[in-house]
Amino acid sequence: MQKASLYKIINKKEKKIKCLNCAHYCQIEDQKRGLCGVRENRGGKLYSLNYGKIIALSFDPIEKKPFFHFLPGTLSLSFASVGCNFRCLNCQNFEISQDFKEEKILPGENWDPLQIVNLAKEKKVPSISYTYTEPTIFSEFALKVMKLAKKEGIKNCWVSNGFWSKELFEKIWPYLDAVNVDLKGFSDEFYMKMCGGRLQPVIENLKRVREKGIWLEITTLIIPGWNDQEEILFKMAKFIKNELGDFVPWHLSKFFPEVSWKLRDLPATPEEKIKEAWEIGKGVGLKFVYTGNIPGLPSEDTFCPVCQALVIDRFGYSIKRYDKNKRCPKCKTEIPIVE
Repeated sequence: MQKASLYKIINKKEKKIKCLNCAHYCQIEDQKRGLCGVRENRGGKLYSLNYGKIIALSFDPIEKKPFFHFLPGTLSLSFASVGCNFRCLNCQNFEISQDFKEEKILPGENWDPLQIVNLAKEKKVPSISYTYTEPTIFSEFALKVMKLAKKEGIKNCWVSNGFWSKELFEKIWPYLDAVNVDLKGFSDEFYMKMCGGRLQPVIENLKRVREKGIWLEITTLIIPGWNDQEEILFKMAKFIKNELGDFVPWHLSKFFPEVSWKLRDLPATPEEKIKEAWEIGKGVGLKFVYTGNIPGLPSEDTFCPVCQALVIDRFGYSIKRYDKNKRCPKCKTEIPIVE
């Protein structure tokens, strides 16, 4: 347990506080928790209950996050604590993001920030990924790891729903090298029904990431009947191109009901729908649109946006590169790859 860094007192007599960690800005009464389930008001002070309690840790291919243009072909030390500030009905990690919320003592193995960084150094991986659950909810621990990693030349990658507060973004952005944000839908109605959140804070944070020059990739899980309509996909693609940049990679993933939290009565996303979404993205003018979790499709490869030569060949998490110093092997066009 660690005192939280972002909150303010709104009623000293009643010991009521306002959390400033994410865009919910929860107002929390004494002895109560915020929507994330891991921040608790104790006597008018906010505490992070999951500080340093690691529930998952692994060395993953960076492509699994997914990052296709950031340190391609490398492993990333990936970890998480329990909790989430969303309650997505489609969540596939619900055992560690949701199921614990009524528990008095949160699960996890105690780690020190220096241990995380030393492990990354020992295994000689170039990055640390804050993933599996939402890194916002373990931001105090994440930030300490990020600062230590930065000093050692290790890159910091967030895999996030993008629902941070502006106050938290100001703290993390100097140490953040890359972020993959789930753009889950494109309306407040979708975000409220599916996730228990709102769209606008995500939009604002995506723009902040680009303004700071942090490498950005975006993922959208295509859920039948929820966000698979052509009009919605077109609006998302236009937003990415016009507001973030035509070079920002857009990953389109297939929904599998059997691993979801509360949408097991839905069908899996048809492969044709994923291809249709890919065509919409390319038709709008996005240079790098990818289909995910359907290995073997050409749409998981990177092609030169000018001459269409193959630059990176992928099958699942295995890759083969044909670029020459991040340039197309045929026409020498520079390909946006961060190494």
